[in-house]
Amino acid sequence: MDTSFIKGIIPPIVTPIRSDEKIDEEALRRLVDFVIDGGSSGILAFGSNGEFYMIEEDEMERGLSIIVDQASARVPVYMGVGAIRTSKCIRIAQMGVRCGAKSISILQPMFIKPTEDELKTHIRSIAASVPDTPVLLYNNPGRCGYAMSQALVEELAHSIPNLVGMKDSSGDLTQTMEFIRRNADVNFKVFCGKDTLIYSGLGVGAVGAVCSTANYVPKLVCSIYDKFMTGDVKGALEAQLILNPIRLMNDFSSFPVATKDCANLIGMEVGIPFLPNKPSPAKQQENLRQALLVGGFIS
Repeated sequence: MDTSFIKGIIPPIVTPIRSDEKIDEEALRRLVDFVIDGGSSGILAFGSNGEFYMIEEDEMERGLSIIVDQASARVPVYMGVGAIRTSKCIRIAQMGVRCGAKSISILQPMFIKPTEDELKTHIRSIAASVPDTPVLLYNNPGRCGYAMSQALVEELAHSIPNLVGMKDSSGDLTQTMEFIRRNADVNFKVFCGKDTLIYSGLGVGAVGAVCSTANYVPKLVCSIYDKFMTGDVKGALEAQLILNPIRLMNDFSSFPVATKDCANLIGMEVGIPFLPNKPSPAKQQENLRQALLVGGFIS
Protein backbone atom coordinates (compact mmCIF):
# COMPACT_ATOMS: atom_id res chain seq x y z
CA MET A 1 0.00 0.00 0.00
CA ASP A 2 1.42 3.36 -1.05
CA THR A 3 1.78 5.74 1.90
CA SER A 4 4.49 7.96 0.42
CA PHE A 5 2.03 10.85 0.05
CA ILE A 6 1.34 10.96 3.80
CA LYS A 7 3.55 13.85 4.85
CA GLY A 8 3.85 17.62 4.95
CA ILE A 9 1.38 20.30 5.98
CA ILE A 10 -2.29 19.34 5.71
CA PRO A 11 -4.90 22.06 6.35
CA PRO A 12 -8.17 20.83 7.87
CA ILE A 13 -10.03 22.99 5.41
CA VAL A 14 -12.93 25.07 6.72
CA THR A 15 -16.35 24.63 5.15
CA PRO A 16 -17.51 27.92 3.59
CA ILE A 17 -21.26 28.35 3.84
CA ARG A 18 -23.93 30.75 2.63
CA SER A 19 -26.56 32.38 4.83
CA ASP A 20 -28.79 29.30 4.39
CA GLU A 21 -25.97 27.11 5.80
CA LYS A 22 -25.42 25.35 2.49
CA ILE A 23 -21.88 24.95 1.19
CA ASP A 24 -20.65 27.93 -0.82
CA GLU A 25 -19.10 26.15 -3.80
CA GLU A 26 -17.33 29.19 -5.22
CA ALA A 27 -15.71 30.03 -1.89
CA LEU A 28 -14.72 26.41 -1.29
CA ARG A 29 -13.05 26.14 -4.68
CA ARG A 30 -11.22 29.41 -4.05
CA LEU A 31 -9.99 28.16 -0.67
CA VAL A 32 -8.77 24.85 -2.15
CA ASP A 33 -6.67 26.76 -4.67
CA PHE A 34 -5.38 29.11 -1.97
CA VAL A 35 -4.08 26.38 0.35
CA ILE A 36 -2.56 24.42 -2.53
CA ASP A 37 -0.88 27.51 -3.95
CA GLY A 38 0.39 28.18 -0.43
CA GLY A 39 2.37 24.95 -0.49
CA SER A 40 0.11 22.51 1.33
CA SER A 41 0.87 18.81 0.80
CA GLY A 42 -2.76 17.71 1.06
CA ILE A 43 -6.22 18.73 2.27
CA LEU A 44 -8.25 17.23 5.10
CA ALA A 45 -11.97 17.52 4.34
CA PHE A 46 -14.43 17.67 7.23
CA GLY A 47 -12.00 17.63 10.10
CA SER A 48 -12.79 19.50 13.30
CA ASN A 49 -12.22 22.89 11.68
CA GLY A 50 -14.42 21.75 8.80
CA GLU A 51 -17.35 21.57 11.28
CA PHE A 52 -18.11 17.97 10.30
CA TYR A 53 -20.50 17.61 13.25
CA MET A 54 -22.79 20.24 11.71
CA ILE A 55 -23.16 18.73 8.23
CA GLU A 56 -25.58 16.13 6.90
CA GLU A 57 -24.13 13.27 4.89
CA ASP A 58 -25.54 14.37 1.53
CA GLU A 59 -24.11 17.86 1.91
CA MET A 60 -20.82 16.38 3.10
CA GLU A 61 -20.64 14.25 -0.04
CA ARG A 62 -21.32 17.32 -2.17
CA GLY A 63 -18.57 19.24 -0.39
CA LEU A 64 -16.04 16.45 -0.72
CA SER A 65 -16.79 16.08 -4.42
CA ILE A 66 -16.12 19.81 -4.88
CA ILE A 67 -12.82 19.60 -2.98
CA VAL A 68 -11.61 16.54 -4.92
CA ASP A 69 -12.63 18.10 -8.22
CA GLN A 70 -10.93 21.41 -7.49
CA ALA A 71 -7.78 19.77 -6.12
CA SER A 72 -7.64 17.86 -9.43
CA ALA A 73 -4.99 15.43 -8.11
CA ARG A 74 -2.55 18.27 -7.37
CA VAL A 75 -2.54 17.10 -3.75
CA PRO A 76 -4.20 14.14 -1.99
CA VAL A 77 -7.50 14.69 -0.20
CA TYR A 78 -8.03 13.06 3.20
CA MET A 79 -11.57 12.45 4.47
CA GLY A 80 -12.41 13.08 8.12
CA VAL A 81 -14.64 10.49 9.81
CA GLY A 82 -15.93 11.76 13.12
CA ALA A 83 -19.40 10.42 13.88
CA ILE A 84 -20.28 8.53 17.06
CA ARG A 85 -22.16 5.58 15.55
CA THR A 86 -19.95 2.95 13.90
CA SER A 87 -22.35 2.28 11.01
CA LYS A 88 -22.46 6.00 10.17
CA CYS A 89 -18.66 6.18 10.24
CA ILE A 90 -18.52 3.25 7.83
CA ARG A 91 -20.92 5.02 5.45
CA ILE A 92 -18.85 8.21 5.57
CA ALA A 93 -15.57 6.35 5.08
CA GLN A 94 -16.91 4.46 2.08
CA MET A 95 -18.43 7.62 0.65
CA GLY A 96 -15.07 9.36 1.04
CA VAL A 97 -13.26 6.66 -0.89
CA ARG A 98 -15.98 6.57 -3.54
CA CYS A 99 -15.64 10.33 -4.07
CA GLY A 100 -11.87 10.18 -4.46
CA ALA A 101 -10.29 10.62 -1.01
CA LYS A 102 -6.88 8.93 -0.85
CA SER A 103 -7.00 8.35 2.90
CA ILE A 104 -9.48 8.53 5.76
CA SER A 105 -8.93 9.87 9.28
CA ILE A 106 -10.89 8.35 12.18
CA LEU A 107 -11.63 10.51 15.22
CA GLN A 108 -12.50 8.66 18.41
CA PRO A 109 -16.24 8.94 19.26
CA MET A 110 -17.13 11.93 21.40
CA PHE A 111 -19.67 12.11 24.25
CA ILE A 112 -20.03 8.36 24.90
CA LYS A 113 -16.43 7.65 26.10
CA PRO A 114 -16.20 3.99 24.99
CA THR A 115 -14.07 1.35 26.69
CA GLU A 116 -10.87 0.39 24.91
CA ASP A 117 -12.48 -2.84 23.72
CA GLU A 118 -15.38 -0.88 22.25
CA LEU A 119 -13.02 1.63 20.67
CA LYS A 120 -10.94 -1.15 19.10
CA THR A 121 -14.07 -2.69 17.57
CA HIS A 122 -15.15 0.72 16.27
CA ILE A 123 -11.80 1.43 14.59
CA ARG A 124 -11.36 -2.11 13.24
CA SER A 125 -14.83 -2.03 11.70
CA ILE A 126 -14.26 1.27 9.90
CA ALA A 127 -10.81 0.30 8.64
CA ALA A 128 -12.12 -3.06 7.40
CA SER A 129 -14.84 -1.29 5.41
CA VAL A 130 -12.19 0.42 3.23
CA PRO A 131 -9.49 -2.29 3.10
CA ASP A 132 -7.55 -0.83 0.17
CA THR A 133 -7.39 2.70 1.60
CA PRO A 134 -4.75 4.02 4.03
CA VAL A 135 -6.36 4.85 7.37
CA LEU A 136 -5.17 7.34 9.97
CA LEU A 137 -6.29 7.73 13.57
CA TYR A 138 -7.08 11.17 14.97
CA ASN A 139 -6.33 11.45 18.69
CA ASN A 140 -8.09 14.55 20.05
CA PRO A 141 -8.58 14.21 23.82
CA GLY A 142 -9.39 17.89 24.23
CA ARG A 143 -12.57 17.61 22.14
CA CYS A 144 -13.54 14.02 22.89
CA GLY A 145 -12.88 13.94 26.64
CA TYR A 146 -10.45 11.01 26.58
CA ALA A 147 -7.30 9.96 24.75
CA MET A 148 -6.31 6.99 22.67
CA SER A 149 -3.80 5.15 24.84
CA GLN A 150 -0.29 4.19 23.76
CA ALA A 151 -1.17 0.52 24.15
CA LEU A 152 -4.33 0.78 22.06
CA VAL A 153 -2.59 2.56 19.20
CA GLU A 154 0.32 0.12 19.29
CA GLU A 155 -1.97 -2.90 19.17
CA LEU A 156 -4.05 -1.52 16.30
CA ALA A 157 -1.03 -0.27 14.33
CA HIS A 158 0.47 -3.75 14.48
CA SER A 159 -2.71 -5.65 13.61
CA ILE A 160 -4.74 -3.61 11.09
CA PRO A 161 -3.06 -3.81 7.67
CA ASN A 162 -4.35 -0.50 6.33
CA LEU A 163 -3.90 1.51 9.55
CA VAL A 164 -0.78 3.44 8.62
CA GLY A 165 -0.60 6.50 10.86
CA MET A 166 -2.30 9.10 12.99
CA LYS A 167 -2.73 12.74 13.87
CA ASP A 168 -1.96 13.44 17.52
CA SER A 169 -3.64 16.58 18.86
CA SER A 170 -2.87 15.85 22.50
CA GLY A 171 -0.37 18.72 22.68
CA ASP A 172 1.84 16.41 24.73
CA LEU A 173 5.14 16.04 22.91
CA THR A 174 6.11 12.99 24.97
CA GLN A 175 2.88 11.34 23.85
CA THR A 176 3.63 12.16 20.22
CA MET A 177 7.15 10.78 20.57
CA GLU A 178 5.84 7.55 22.06
CA PHE A 179 3.35 7.05 19.24
CA ILE A 180 6.31 7.39 16.87
CA ARG A 181 8.75 5.22 18.86
CA ARG A 182 6.41 2.35 19.66
CA ASN A 183 5.26 1.95 16.07
CA ALA A 184 8.39 2.79 14.09
CA ASP A 185 8.87 -0.87 13.16
CA VAL A 186 5.69 -0.81 11.03
CA ASN A 187 6.50 2.58 9.43
CA PHE A 188 3.60 4.21 11.30
CA LYS A 189 3.38 7.86 10.25
CA VAL A 190 2.52 10.44 12.88
CA PHE A 191 1.29 13.97 12.19
CA CYS A 192 1.51 16.65 14.87
CA GLY A 193 -1.92 18.15 15.49
CA LYS A 194 -0.88 21.35 17.27
CA ASP A 195 0.11 24.31 15.11
CA THR A 196 2.42 25.60 17.84
CA LEU A 197 4.39 22.34 17.86
CA ILE A 198 5.12 21.79 14.15
CA TYR A 199 8.85 22.46 14.58
CA SER A 200 9.06 20.34 17.73
CA GLY A 201 7.06 17.52 16.18
CA LEU A 202 9.33 17.36 13.15
CA GLY A 203 12.29 17.28 15.49
CA VAL A 204 11.08 14.07 17.14
CA GLY A 205 10.15 12.30 13.90
CA ALA A 206 6.65 13.46 12.89
CA VAL A 207 6.07 13.35 9.13
CA GLY A 208 4.27 16.68 9.13
CA ALA A 209 1.36 18.48 10.75
CA VAL A 210 -2.37 19.04 10.32
CA CYS A 211 -2.74 22.77 10.89
CA SER A 212 -5.81 24.98 11.08
CA THR A 213 -3.69 28.09 10.48
CA ALA A 214 -2.85 26.77 6.99
CA ASN A 215 -6.37 27.91 6.06
CA TYR A 216 -5.20 31.53 6.15
CA VAL A 217 -1.37 31.69 6.38
CA PRO A 218 -0.41 28.57 4.40
CA LYS A 219 2.89 29.90 3.08
CA LEU A 220 4.12 30.61 6.61
CA VAL A 221 2.97 27.25 7.95
CA CYS A 222 4.42 25.33 5.02
CA SER A 223 7.71 27.19 5.33
CA ILE A 224 8.24 25.59 8.76
CA TYR A 225 8.06 22.13 7.19
CA ASP A 226 9.93 23.05 4.01
CA LYS A 227 12.80 24.77 5.82
CA PHE A 228 13.13 21.96 8.34
CA MET A 229 13.24 19.29 5.63
CA THR A 230 15.96 21.13 3.69
CA GLY A 231 18.12 21.51 6.80
CA ASP A 232 17.36 25.15 7.56
CA VAL A 233 16.50 24.43 11.16
CA LYS A 234 17.07 28.02 12.27
CA GLY A 235 14.72 29.32 9.58
CA ALA A 236 12.10 26.74 10.51
CA LEU A 237 12.20 27.84 14.14
CA GLU A 238 11.95 31.49 13.16
CA ALA A 239 8.84 30.74 11.10
CA GLN A 240 7.33 28.75 13.98
CA LEU A 241 7.84 31.68 16.34
CA ILE A 242 6.05 34.00 13.91
CA LEU A 243 3.12 31.60 13.71
CA ASN A 244 2.66 30.92 17.41
CA PRO A 245 1.17 34.25 18.56
CA ILE A 246 -1.30 34.12 15.67
CA ARG A 247 -2.43 30.62 16.59
CA LEU A 248 -2.55 31.33 20.32
CA MET A 249 -4.84 34.31 19.76
CA ASN A 250 -7.39 31.88 18.26
CA ASP A 251 -7.92 30.35 21.70
CA PHE A 252 -9.87 33.41 22.85
CA SER A 253 -12.67 32.59 20.41
CA SER A 254 -15.06 29.66 20.70
CA PHE A 255 -13.92 26.63 18.72
CA PRO A 256 -13.52 26.61 15.72
CA VAL A 257 -14.77 30.11 15.01
CA ALA A 258 -11.41 31.90 14.79
CA THR A 259 -10.22 29.85 11.82
CA LYS A 260 -13.07 31.22 9.72
CA ASP A 261 -12.62 34.69 11.24
CA CYS A 262 -8.96 34.78 10.20
CA ALA A 263 -9.70 33.41 6.73
CA ASN A 264 -12.25 36.20 6.30
CA LEU A 265 -9.80 38.80 7.61
CA ILE A 266 -7.29 37.94 4.89
CA GLY A 267 -10.05 38.20 2.27
CA MET A 268 -11.05 34.58 1.62
CA GLU A 269 -14.77 35.23 2.27
CA VAL A 270 -15.60 31.81 3.74
CA GLY A 271 -18.74 32.98 5.51
CA ILE A 272 -19.81 32.51 9.11
CA PRO A 273 -19.82 29.40 11.31
CA PHE A 274 -22.82 27.10 11.61
CA LEU A 275 -25.18 28.11 14.40
CA PRO A 276 -25.06 28.11 17.36
CA ASN A 277 -21.49 29.35 16.83
CA LYS A 278 -21.15 32.96 15.74
CA PRO A 279 -18.24 35.05 14.48
CA SER A 280 -15.99 36.32 17.27
CA PRO A 281 -17.09 39.55 19.01
CA ALA A 282 -15.70 42.82 17.70
CA LYS A 283 -12.94 43.09 20.32
CA GLN A 284 -11.65 39.59 19.56
CA GLN A 285 -11.93 40.23 15.82
CA GLU A 286 -9.64 43.21 16.35
CA ASN A 287 -7.21 41.08 18.37
CA LEU A 288 -7.08 38.56 15.52
CA ARG A 289 -6.62 41.35 13.00
CA GLN A 290 -3.74 42.79 15.03
CA ALA A 291 -2.05 39.39 15.26
CA LEU A 292 -2.24 39.00 11.48
CA LEU A 293 -1.12 42.61 11.00
CA VAL A 294 1.95 42.19 13.22
CA GLY A 295 2.81 39.03 11.30
CA GLY A 296 2.60 40.96 8.04
CA PHE A 297 -0.33 39.03 6.58
CA ILE A 298 -2.75 41.93 6.22
CA SER A 299 -2.20 45.64 5.84
